[in-house]
Amino acid sequence: MHPLPIPFAPWVWRNVDELLDGRDTDSPEVDEATRSADRHDRPDIGLLGYEVEALDGSIGEIDQSNARVPADCLLVDAGTWRSHLKVVLPVGAVARVDHEAKKVHVDRTQDQVRQAPEYDPDTFDADEYRQRLGDYYTESYRTTPA
Repeated sequence: MHPLPIPFAPWVWRNVDELLDGRDTDSPEVDEATRSADRHDRPDIGLLGYEVEALDGSIGEIDQSNARVPADCLLVDAGTWRSHLKVVLPVGAVARVDHEAKKVHVDRTQDQVRQAPEYDPDTFDADEYRQRLGDYYTESYRTTPA
């Protein structure tokens, strides 16, 4: 008999202690991101500009505007020089953070990240969008290659 898999919790950091260890809290981007009172204790501060590494290669980087999304999300610039694409990753997709290499490793493929509902600053906080985003990543967790 196989044990039941751990359910995917899209809005919960897996290991906050690892995330906080070694983060850069002295950069101008962090200072700007923490000016708002409700953003002062974000565990993602210090990840701005980190490369985002999917299971099958680089997908982009943590966008400088990350403070515009709630702390349970990361805003990823996944565009190329030819296309503009910003997507939101729920923090539950983060497998680990390598501060030395400045990389955030996620347990999704490049295609899974690129096919996520695109970030729209005008509708991001809408309950419908967050539900769609959570459902998308929860379903992708079930279909992630081993």
